[in-house]
Amino acid sequence: MSQSYARISILQRTRRGWYSGFVTPTLSAAPECKGRTLPIDRCDDRDFMTLLALGINHKTATIEVREQVAFTPAELAGALAELKSLPGVNEAAVLSTCNRTELYCVTDAQGERSVLDWLGRFHGLPPETLMQSAYHYLDGEAARHLMRVAAGLDSMVLGEPQILGQLKEAYQLARDNAGLGGELERLFQHTFSVTKQVRSETGIGENPVSVAYAAVNLASHIFDDFGRARALLIGAGETIELVARHLREAGIRGLTVANRTRERAETLANAFDAEAISLGEIPQALTHADIIISSTASPLPILGKGMVESALKKRRHRPMFMVDIAVPRDIESQVGELDDVFLYSVDDLQEVIEENRKQRAVAAAQAESLIEHGIQHWQRERRVRGAGDLIRRYREQGEALREEAERQALAQLARGEDPQKVLQRLSRQLTNKLLHGPTLRLREASGEERHDILQAADTLLIDPAASTQDPA
Repeated sequence: MSQSYARISILQRTRRGWYSGFVTPTLSAAPECKGRTLPIDRCDDRDFMTLLALGINHKTATIEVREQVAFTPAELAGALAELKSLPGVNEAAVLSTCNRTELYCVTDAQGERSVLDWLGRFHGLPPETLMQSAYHYLDGEAARHLMRVAAGLDSMVLGEPQILGQLKEAYQLARDNAGLGGELERLFQHTFSVTKQVRSETGIGENPVSVAYAAVNLASHIFDDFGRARALLIGAGETIELVARHLREAGIRGLTVANRTRERAETLANAFDAEAISLGEIPQALTHADIIISSTASPLPILGKGMVESALKKRRHRPMFMVDIAVPRDIESQVGELDDVFLYSVDDLQEVIEENRKQRAVAAAQAESLIEHGIQHWQRERRVRGAGDLIRRYREQGEALREEAERQALAQLARGEDPQKVLQRLSRQLTNKLLHGPTLRLREASGEERHDILQAADTLLIDPAASTQDPA
């Protein structure tokens, strides 16, 4: 296909084949829609409520577009109320992170276009801008997408766990602001259940696949009481910021940031309640540091063998864990020769990461299988609920016929008619009334060669067990 994934507005790939997204009528339709002209290229003439997932993410939109479409925390409640008030939107939830903005709705037929237009209006963007990067899924595909997002299968880092927490926050916000009805409530609860199964049975989030997380993960295996360890971070760039975040999330309390520019070190330290020092203060800080992770742009090493050896003597040879993420290296390779020093380079981490990627790929395949099973269960339960209204109306119709027949029979008994004849007449009349409508419609279906109706009627109306029983 010539279009890239970023032009998902032209054509999307689903498990059931290719289908069009937000397109103009001149674009080619999906194979099953050939010969039809649709304002939004899809061939299902739906006149019922449908599940919709619509949004953009890191795969389909640049960061500039994602920034414009993101909702701030202060905007979310108001945005949810606006979305829910759109004609044809019965339920709604909004998920907004740095990598994706997605709307989950229960809408009338063809509701995706009005939801897309609203998203553009809210952020002051023309629909054409969003149409270049927006995607949408309907019903079963929408449910599958939500479950894949929750399990981290659609994330930039495969299997990352943060998205599940963000999704739970979106669910709670929608619930607190009357955005959820029965359809989305059941879908979210089922999604959380499936995701819990994925996490517990596949181990998809157990193996780190980022340099920063891999460094912290290795450190946590060195120290028995990781929370009591002290960490020294050298540098103040994006990688060190991620390392700091992972260390805090892992329970590290003592954190020091060293940088050539002290002001930059203080900015990062303030964000994580850490101490800021200059590079010249590193020798003193090494004495108290159990974990040292370095990532600077320095052309020369910052930590030498002599400096580390001196710190070890003052530490009475308590072990030090070091990770040098920098290229060129910040820590002299000879430091690794010292006893009680565990030194890892970025190449060591890459080997761990690559192996973990392979393990996560296997886990992801297992997760897809669990999600597929979860989708099938959800769809079956949804279909069962969908028959509820029909069953209720059918029973009400039968009950009305019964009440009328009973009223007539009681009136006949009150006039003194023979009870046996009244009972026989009652059973005969009730049978005729119950069968009259279906009999007429079966004859009409036969005359119109509606074999689908006749086959369904045979399944629904004829009890095989009753037809083979001998009369008493």
